[in-house]
Amino acid sequence: MDIAKDSGGPSLSIAGLLEFEEIRAAEPAVIAGDARLDRAIRWVHIADSEYVERFLEGGELVLTTATAFRHRPEAVTEFLDQLERAAAAGTIIELVDEGSAFDEAAGTIVREASSARELPVVVLPHRVKFVKITEFAHRRLLAQQISQLEHAREIHETYTQLSLYRAGAQTIVDRTAELLGTPVILEDVAHRVLAHAGRDSATLAQKWAGLVTGASTEPGVEAAADWRQTPVGMRARRWGRLVVPRPAESRAALEQVIERAGEALTLTRMADRDEQDLLLQAQSGLIREISDSDGLDDRAALERARSLGFSPAPGTQFLPVVVRLDRDTDTDPTRVQLQERGLTQEVAAAAARVGSACLVTSLQSGVFGFVLAAAGTRAGSGGRRSRRPGGTETSGRQGTSGGSDAEQLLAGLLNEVEEYAASWVVGVGRGSASLCGAVAGLDSASQVAEVAATLDVRERSFYRSSDVRLRGLLSLFADDSRMRAFAEGELGPLLGDGAGRSPSAAESSSDANRRSPADESLLDFLELHLAHGGNISAMARVGYLSRPALYARMTKLQNRLGVSLDDAESRTALHVALLWWRMHG
Repeated sequence: MDIAKDSGGPSLSIAGLLEFEEIRAAEPAVIAGDARLDRAIRWVHIADSEYVERFLEGGELVLTTATAFRHRPEAVTEFLDQLERAAAAGTIIELVDEGSAFDEAAGTIVREASSARELPVVVLPHRVKFVKITEFAHRRLLAQQISQLEHAREIHETYTQLSLYRAGAQTIVDRTAELLGTPVILEDVAHRVLAHAGRDSATLAQKWAGLVTGASTEPGVEAAADWRQTPVGMRARRWGRLVVPRPAESRAALEQVIERAGEALTLTRMADRDEQDLLLQAQSGLIREISDSDGLDDRAALERARSLGFSPAPGTQFLPVVVRLDRDTDTDPTRVQLQERGLTQEVAAAAARVGSACLVTSLQSGVFGFVLAAAGTRAGSGGRRSRRPGGTETSGRQGTSGGSDAEQLLAGLLNEVEEYAASWVVGVGRGSASLCGAVAGLDSASQVAEVAATLDVRERSFYRSSDVRLRGLLSLFADDSRMRAFAEGELGPLLGDGAGRSPSAAESSSDANRRSPADESLLDFLELHLAHGGNISAMARVGYLSRPALYARMTKLQNRLGVSLDDAESRTALHVALLWWRMHG
């Protein structure tokens, strides 16, 4: 249903009624009020006296033959005066004598009495059946009223259904724009755009702050004082308004639709959303839009972000950050969602307290990201104490010294929320001078957070890619059979016969005992060699070995492995394999 195109058809007007075949055949002559022929007719009334005012309520078209008063100028004048006082739509006067000829004398009187009036006065010089006119008009008017009632019912059912299914603000705004056929904007009390829909609504959202204040203009957009709008929220605490900045085709339908939309938004908010949730949802939508769109440049993204209250200063550095809540396999998903929601709001509030701004988005259950704006002002370097459940708790300050201004600001922000009753880990991507670049960096930050979440001991309040490095990457492959096969293939001669195997039921204990054990001494020597890059002096000093003994062990190790430790690729492969084996073998 498109209200803009289908609101019961155009209202019946005097001009439209004059096109009715029965009237057109009587050759109507408009002698006054040509400019008002588009007046809508509310009803059609037949009168035979000049005293009609008491029978009218406004908007009626009065049909009369004026037989009783047509030849008295003062009576005709009184008749027309009463029609004007009663705000009648107009009058059609049939001036035909008993011989069915035009009454010239009466016509002159009516023409003189109608002179200079704005009230539409139409004279019929031929006889017509008024019953045909009233039948046609009333049929049209009743059909129009029934259609309007039907549309009102459809509008009511549409928004009732949206409310019952707890549709989000964006869904309600989408449906409203679809019904009206014009852009619709939902803003909060600070004029930040929470949702928008309709053709060119994205352009309006980018310029919204200027349009509200009048600093900007847009073709087809009325002045802010003329916008159709409805408040959203309970009377005691309005939290926003729904605005239609461009005129719709049907004013009555528009008022009805936005009023019901406002009620649906209020009910939705009362059910399970609050103002911050709506803003965060809008920010999540923007971040998804930036991530999914190839044509959105940084300037347009920043303009859109400003409409959401994200107003970084020129030269701001943007830092992509991902927070991952700790949870066990048996953790209640609902509890995780509530913790994520609470921590998200705490982070947004903390950003405001430290004098920064952030755009927040939910990535998955228990994981959310945000882009932090740092305008070059150093914040305090405090860090929360981060721990993994069951792991060792350590101070986060170690990981923040010497960082960039953005990282120092992040450390201060995390210090603000350190009392929140949950444990989490933070991954940070590479900072960027571009908002779009920082949004793209959320993927990298998410990977870092995922890696850092596997560490038993956390020594930093947040982790960069350079902090987790190869050990962090390998932790992602803890249960990967391909990684196990690679490690056993590289280190096999040092691992013995039992590498990666468990005794089968058919295998005797004596068979298991006959397996050769892993050569831990050579594994330790390989680790020593790799750790010092093959530096003989350093290895001898740390390993308390003489040079002859050292060379003898190196020869034995290379013979067992079947590779040369002078080969760079071999050393790299062995180092990766040994790291994984020490962590997960």
